[in-house]
Amino acid sequence: MGTIDHDAVLRARVLLLASGRPEQGELVDAYRTLMEVNPKAYAPLLVDALLLTNHRNPKVRLASALEAVEAGRRIEVGAPARKERLRRALNAYQAALFALGRRAEGRAVCEELAEEGWSGRLATVLAEEGRFREAAELNEKSVRSGAPEHSVPALIGWAANLEGAGLHDAASDVFREVIDVARRRADEQRTSPAVLVWALVHHSRMREAAGHPGQAAAARREALTVLERTASTDGSKGVDHLTDWVRLFVLSGRREEPAASAESPMPPFGADLGWSQDTWDAFLGALPSLEAEAAALREDDRLPELVDVQRRIGIRLAARDGHHRYGFAERLEPHFDESVALARRLPDDPARLARALTDRSMFLVAAGTFGPAYADLAEAVTLLDGRWSQADPGRPSPA
Repeated sequence: MGTIDHDAVLRARVLLLASGRPEQGELVDAYRTLMEVNPKAYAPLLVDALLLTNHRNPKVRLASALEAVEAGRRIEVGAPARKERLRRALNAYQAALFALGRRAEGRAVCEELAEEGWSGRLATVLAEEGRFREAAELNEKSVRSGAPEHSVPALIGWAANLEGAGLHDAASDVFREVIDVARRRADEQRTSPAVLVWALVHHSRMREAAGHPGQAAAARREALTVLERTASTDGSKGVDHLTDWVRLFVLSGRREEPAASAESPMPPFGADLGWSQDTWDAFLGALPSLEAEAAALREDDRLPELVDVQRRIGIRLAARDGHHRYGFAERLEPHFDESVALARRLPDDPARLARALTDRSMFLVAAGTFGPAYADLAEAVTLLDGRWSQADPGRPSPA
C-alpha cells in the first residue's frame, strides 16, 4: 500500500455522508480512495460503482472494467461478495476487449471465467471461431450438470455446435430433447405451439442436411399438422416467442456463410444473445456489401445466386430487428415476400422455392398469421416430398 492521502480520505468520507446524491464519477473516486484504507469494506462497492458507470468510449470502458477486476481480486477470499462481483467484472472486461477487437485477450478472460464455473461465454467464443467440438463439450458439461443455463436455448446451442462439428446424429439426439420439451409445453398450454412448429421445421432441415430425407419429411409433416391445428383453433394472434424464431432462423443460415475462424469469426449460430461485439459488428456490417451484390445479381438476372444472397440478407435483418414486436410484420414481411417471388421465377429449382416458402411460413408463424403460414408450409412440403419421392421411388412414403 502506498502513502495514504488523509485529506483525500476525509473528503471521500464527507462526500459519502453528505445528504445529496453524488455523481457516479464522484462515487468511484471516493470508493477508490477509501479502498486503500479499508479494502474489505470498499472494494465491493468500488466494483459495483465501476460497473454501473457508462462510457461511450470503448477504451474508457475497458479501463473501468480492468479496474473493476483488480478491485474484485482485492475482495477477501471467501467473502460472500467476492465470487459474484469478480464474475461480473471479468464479464465486463472480456466484453470490452472483444469490442476493441482484442479477441485473444478476451478469450483468455473467458477461459478464466470457465475455470470459475461460468463456461457459457467461452463456449460462445469457441463457436464463433469454428471450434465447435470444444464448444459442444462445454455445452454438454453445462447442460448435464444441471447448471442454471440448462434450458431449451442451451440445448439448441449444444445441438448447433455438435452439428457444426459434423456430429449430425448426436446433434439430432440433443435437438429431439428440444422438440420433446416444446411438445410437452404446447400440450400443457404453457407455451405457444409456434415453438414446436419452429423446432420441427429446423429438425427437418438438420436431417435433410445429414442425408436422412425420410426423417426430414416426417418432421415437416408433423410441423404441418401442428400448424394446421393451430390455424384452425387460434386464428390470428400474436406470438410471444420471437427470440426462438430468430435463433433458429439465423442458425438455419450457417451453411451459407463462410467458415468461422479466429481470424474471421462468425456468429455463434444457435445463440441469439451473447455474441461478441466484434462478431456482431462484422456480421451486420456485411449488409451493405450483400445488398450491393444483390443489386448486381438482379441487374444480370442471375436468379439462383440472387435468391441465396437475399436469404443471407434476410437472416441479418432478422438478427437485427426480429426481437422487436412493434412493427415486426411491416419491417420484415416485404423481404420474405420478395424472396418467394424471386424463387417462383425458378421453375426448375423446387428446393429454393421450398426453402423460401418455409422461411416465409416460419416468419408468418412469428407474426401470428397462421392461415397463410400453413398455406406456405403445405406448398413447401408438397415440393420437398415430391422431390424426395422422385429421388428414390422405391421408398415408402414417410408417415
